[in-house]
Amino acid sequence: MKTLLLLSVLSVAGSVSSDHHSGTSEADHVASGNGSKLFPWDKMRLPKHVTPVHYDLIIHPNLTTLTFTGFAKIEVTVNQQTTSVILHSKHLQITRATIQGGKGNSYAETEVMVWEHPPFEQIALLAPEPLQVGQNYTVHIEYSANLSESFHGFYKSSYRTQEGEVRVLAITQFEPTAARMAFPCFDEPSFKAQFSVKIRREPKHLALSNMPIVRSVNISKWLVEDHFDVSVKMSTYLVAFMVSDFKSVSKMTRHGIKISIYAVPDKINQADYALDAAVKLLDFYEDYFSIPYPLPKQDLAAIPDFQSGAMENWGLTTYRESALLYDSEKSSASSKLWITMIIAHELAHQWFGNLVTMEWWDDLWLNEGFAKFMEYVSVSVTHPELKVEDYFLGKCFDAMEVDALNSSHPVSTPVEDPAQILEMFDDVSYEKGACILNMLWNYLTADVFKAGIVQYLRNYSYQNTKNEDLWNSLTNICPIDGTHESQLQGDDGFCTRNQQTSSSSHWTRRESLEVGTMMNTWTLQKGFPLITVMAKGKNVYLQQEHYMKGSHFSPPTGYLWHVPLTYITSKSDTVQRFLLTTKTDVLILPEEVEWIKFNVGMNGYYIMHYEDDGWDNLISLLKENHTAISSNDRASLINNVFQLVSIGKLSISKALDLTLYLNRESQIMPVFQGMNELIPIYKLMEKRDMDNVENQLKVINIFKNLIDKQSWNDEGSVSERLLRNSLLLFACARKYQPCVDKAEEYFMKWKESDGTLRLPSDVKAAVYAVGAQTVQGWDFLFSKYRLPSFNTEKNEIEVALSISRNKEKLQWLMDQGLLGDIVKTQDLPHIVVFVAKNPSGYHLAWKFLKENWNKLAQKFELGSHSIAGMVIGVTNQYSTREQGCMLHKKSHVLG
Repeated sequence: MKTLLLLSVLSVAGSVSSDHHSGTSEADHVASGNGSKLFPWDKMRLPKHVTPVHYDLIIHPNLTTLTFTGFAKIEVTVNQQTTSVILHSKHLQITRATIQGGKGNSYAETEVMVWEHPPFEQIALLAPEPLQVGQNYTVHIEYSANLSESFHGFYKSSYRTQEGEVRVLAITQFEPTAARMAFPCFDEPSFKAQFSVKIRREPKHLALSNMPIVRSVNISKWLVEDHFDVSVKMSTYLVAFMVSDFKSVSKMTRHGIKISIYAVPDKINQADYALDAAVKLLDFYEDYFSIPYPLPKQDLAAIPDFQSGAMENWGLTTYRESALLYDSEKSSASSKLWITMIIAHELAHQWFGNLVTMEWWDDLWLNEGFAKFMEYVSVSVTHPELKVEDYFLGKCFDAMEVDALNSSHPVSTPVEDPAQILEMFDDVSYEKGACILNMLWNYLTADVFKAGIVQYLRNYSYQNTKNEDLWNSLTNICPIDGTHESQLQGDDGFCTRNQQTSSSSHWTRRESLEVGTMMNTWTLQKGFPLITVMAKGKNVYLQQEHYMKGSHFSPPTGYLWHVPLTYITSKSDTVQRFLLTTKTDVLILPEEVEWIKFNVGMNGYYIMHYEDDGWDNLISLLKENHTAISSNDRASLINNVFQLVSIGKLSISKALDLTLYLNRESQIMPVFQGMNELIPIYKLMEKRDMDNVENQLKVINIFKNLIDKQSWNDEGSVSERLLRNSLLLFACARKYQPCVDKAEEYFMKWKESDGTLRLPSDVKAAVYAVGAQTVQGWDFLFSKYRLPSFNTEKNEIEVALSISRNKEKLQWLMDQGLLGDIVKTQDLPHIVVFVAKNPSGYHLAWKFLKENWNKLAQKFELGSHSIAGMVIGVTNQYSTREQGCMLHKKSHVLG
């Protein structure tokens, strides 16, 4: 297949500059290729013959014509004699290319022929004579392009001022493979180099890049060229630059790093919370890793149009506005939590990902899993009031939902082309990566884990790594008493200290186990284990198998994991540990027990099944004294019991019996998990025309006591406020009359005040959802959505607008999202999924997805999380065999 593809795209460089030039020109000569010859390289990955050392870039965007010109001067080293330089380029019109250098500058700057190979997004510069090993050469390339209309590359963003004026900015988003859309480059993570960036702009604009500006030069009355300092050695996907009219606020960290938040002028007053959070978090990471942040500044920019949540560009992290801007008067508690976690994630990347980078995208989890895990480690210290440990569990449940399918993939998975690489940015790389790191942290102990990752970062600074490099760094680490340092003792690499301090001495096991041996079972195999236990007297019989939904369609994988089991019993709440490395094993207790609960705190990435009367004993415990085990343990029991129902190991009546205890539950994670499991069941009833009051009240009754206790204000801890927000929205959406009446009363008062009445942040979602059920209420809500003063409430309003039963409104809302004027296109994927979850909208969402597939794929990119989210969010709303067959027949249109 690859050969056929290559033969079908011979050198096409003859047309490279024809769009920008008329008649014969020097550029036409440079770009002309011999159409009878093959492109000189036939692989997706670049050759290692030539490697970059330093880039000099001059970028000149025109925010009126929405185009840009560029000049790239790349210093390269030759590692193997070659007659061509192969690098990446996508949608760039190359007008001139030269090579110069060699030993003693053996030849001066010489124009070279450029060939293009669009399927691999590569170009070849054909040297006039072989480039010699060990010699340095300089490649010069002049080019032009349009600013991208998508959310990647060097793209156009815009915003509307409070006066209604539309203003344009240009911003980059390169990860994973879009730097090649802004400048010709060796666009793979392992080709690290230094970058010197110059940006040309109008005097009224501001330019930013990874490094600080060292000087600005007035080229003309209307043109300024900003020169940025030379960067540290880094991968192309971390390069960033932007041109805008943003304003900023700044502070210094304890370590002398300047932190600045940039935003559109009308919203810079919402930057204070993010600024304070960023200062605390960067200081935390410098102290925790014992490695200084290597740049003099860290900018955080709130971008009006942004596809993902944020991006970790070194020294210039970029964010959705909702992921950075916080209004203390209007923003919700969930917004504060979200902003803090996102900043923590991107700043963790300054070490994990930027300083030390995965060798190739198959180990993306080394970046993303670590950053996700470090969110919780850092924020639990810098912002203890947020109690982020309450939410980590949910990330593991999210990962398991995806990882339980046969279509899942190992954390470390071979990928090659850009679409495959984009597909790696999923819950497996992020959430599962974080969850198995948390399991390892729990297994090794916090001090040993920390010492190991510090050693990893020190050993591989400014380099690229693979899985095994991390495991080697975490093997045989000896924490030194009273310090955060680590050491390796003896020639054999083993610690010589007292055996009692060995990191794994608290684990019952038969033999010593290397970290790599254990962790490879979690990173090189997809899925996770189901551990079945059966207690007979003092003996507990253990068995592991691959948990997989729909496994009757596929043969058993035969996978085995090294599972760090933890457990407590009715006789002891001291956590006991046992390492299961075989398919079956027997654990012997000191005495017989009434119940045993495994996976304490859900710190392990596995689920449990309790045979015989095991589940009955735990259900009785929950009904009689649910606080005997932690809230995380209660949440994991709820999750596990429904997971077992879905593969036929338990009856639905058993799971529903367990949930009856929830009428006395008050903690956020068990309540959230109960809602996550029960609501979909009742949504199925809605779709099958079983949408009656009786069914709605059944699920309401479980949480009625807790709903009735909720106050309609913003008081309490973050967890209490999040719980209030979700419970009131849930109750109103399920037509619980006391909730609906209260929400209607609030909405009418708010509407009568023309939206000036201040609603408590935590009740807005419920109030808006009820108000949007009438045409007049929907129209009024949308009129406020359009106003800049409601910017921080857009998410809540979008949810409310999406759950209307008016099909015309739902269709119009999705259409507006595609147009991107009133409703930002960045928000369309969420809106489509919200509409799909609506019993009145799921057919509309599927039809919308089919009819606009090509536009959506062009805007968001095939393989992206946005596209995957829409496809999954829409198709999983079909619940009968007949609907599934219909979906299968029609799905070819998405091909």
